[in-house]
Amino acid sequence: MTSPTNITPDALARAAQLHEQQGRLADAIAAYHELLTRWPDRPGSWYNLGVLLRKARQFPAALACYQQALARGVTQPEEVYLNRGVIYSDFLHQYDAAEHELNCALAANPTYVPALFNLANLHEDLGRRAAAVATYEKILQIEPRNAQVLGRYAGVKTITGPADPVIGRLEEELANPGASAADQASLGFALGRALDSCGVYEAAFDAHVRANRFSRASVPPQISRYDRRTEETFIDRITAAFPAAPASVATAAAPAPAMTAGPQPIFICGMFRSGSTLIEQLLASDPQVTMGGELDILPRLVAGQLAGFPESPAATSPGQLAQLAADYRNSLAQLFPSATRVTDKRPDNFLYIGLIKRLFPTARIVHTTRDALDNCLSIFFLHLDPAMGYALDLMDIGHRYLQYTRLMQHWKNLYGDDIIDVSYDAYVHSPDAESGRLFSRLGLEWRGQTHLEGASAQAVKTASVWQVREPVYQRSSGRSQHYARQLDPLRAYLETGRLR
Repeated sequence: MTSPTNITPDALARAAQLHEQQGRLADAIAAYHELLTRWPDRPGSWYNLGVLLRKARQFPAALACYQQALARGVTQPEEVYLNRGVIYSDFLHQYDAAEHELNCALAANPTYVPALFNLANLHEDLGRRAAAVATYEKILQIEPRNAQVLGRYAGVKTITGPADPVIGRLEEELANPGASAADQASLGFALGRALDSCGVYEAAFDAHVRANRFSRASVPPQISRYDRRTEETFIDRITAAFPAAPASVATAAAPAPAMTAGPQPIFICGMFRSGSTLIEQLLASDPQVTMGGELDILPRLVAGQLAGFPESPAATSPGQLAQLAADYRNSLAQLFPSATRVTDKRPDNFLYIGLIKRLFPTARIVHTTRDALDNCLSIFFLHLDPAMGYALDLMDIGHRYLQYTRLMQHWKNLYGDDIIDVSYDAYVHSPDAESGRLFSRLGLEWRGQTHLEGASAQAVKTASVWQVREPVYQRSSGRSQHYARQLDPLRAYLETGRLR
């Protein structure tokens, strides 16, 4: 609806802000469009519209609005360049463009820490260790007590031993009484990782225990803790909602046909830290395969058009499911316009296998597995989002693992060989055999290549970014042996399903 001709630009801006506060994103965008059609020389409003369009996932339009803000002399242009860089990096996967925008931000303000931090992260993602180290060091010259940066810096530095100065610096900052719980978590995980890398296992485990406690303390009170009964009920609901494979599912022996429109997805799932990134890198060594990383397309479908999951797909007509599948492929095509096949590597895709098979009946799902104790320990040692409450407690991780294996067994009963298990432990001990088997099952040509061929030219966004860029190594397989005493209760729980 058009506003009265006598309305002021400030009134329209206030109306847009009110719409946004009340969750009416489309109305807020429309108000800014009307404002800027009448009064285009308002750089701050162009910036605000760019922010809203980014939230609405209208990325090209958001970039154009940010450019208008820059062209019209917006104050603090470094923040605008940063936002453009994040869109290019995190959503459009255009890493050269992202780096250009971040460098523009630093040309406008050489000490702008958010741009430096994002640039250091980008260097990490692209495998530029020396550049990442140098950029983190520059930030620490500006903000010596920045715990998050110090933690990331410790992760890219080579730790020479227990007396390494980086370890001493982490311990010193952990003793700072003014450090927040979130800061202490960042520092504690970095210290634990550094101690583990030089074989000081007892102290490494203790550091991770403390880090997880700090991480839990940093969680806002409105975020619920992991509830085991709630998780069990959710898995029960999923298995009840998908009691049988649709009649249209192809037999395991039939080759998976090419998609009729857009890139063909290759779904990868498993527990966090089960080797999914390594396997994605391996698949991307084939020129037909583009790495998609942890795409959010399925979770957005579930939260939007399929609200009420897991029961909602049963009430969705075949025509609606076909449209959702087309929407998924269109999203892939927008992100990766020249791709033939794209990996969708979200570990928690295992929750959606039934939905995936409804949308794409001939889809093959790559399921990465790992020794249970190694897998659970690796999650406990990883600084995940504290909202993922199960990751903060070893026994909660064990519970989540048991629920995951219960659901995966249900999917295997339904879909059989359409689920392709790939063992991380088998791969690191016999990469050629495992790779050849996986490629054959997916209809790809195995040429004896390694996962490094996939990693070399593409960004790797994972906590194990440096591990996946190394030749295959075996030191993480069997890692739990270093912590046998600490893991004894977890081992018994995983074996019996009962707490002591």
